[in-house]
Amino acid sequence: MRTTSEPPPAPGSHYRPGQAGHAFKPETVPIAGEQVIARHRNSAFIGTELVADGCFAFSGADWNGTVRSAEEVHAMSLANLDGEYCTVVTSDALLGL
Repeated sequence: MRTTSEPPPAPGSHYRPGQAGHAFKPETVPIAGEQVIARHRNSAFIGTELVADGCFAFSGADWNGTVRSAEEVHAMSLANLDGEYCTVVTSDALLGL
């Protein structure tokens, strides 16, 4: 497992390295030898390819209280990420099939 941590650029931020807000929660502290990748963007997906059929979502209510199926939540989540934070691809496309 790889864990990410983000040092934001704002000098007074509580999330900057050395501040309490930057520390890992006790249940997520990296284990010995685990690689920690520092990220400098607002999303760990930036610059990556997200495999659409390699992830999933759960059904749930949206902000207005309308219950959405898992498929609807998944499709909208991918649409929100694609182009802004990552490039959404299928596993077939990634593998060149």
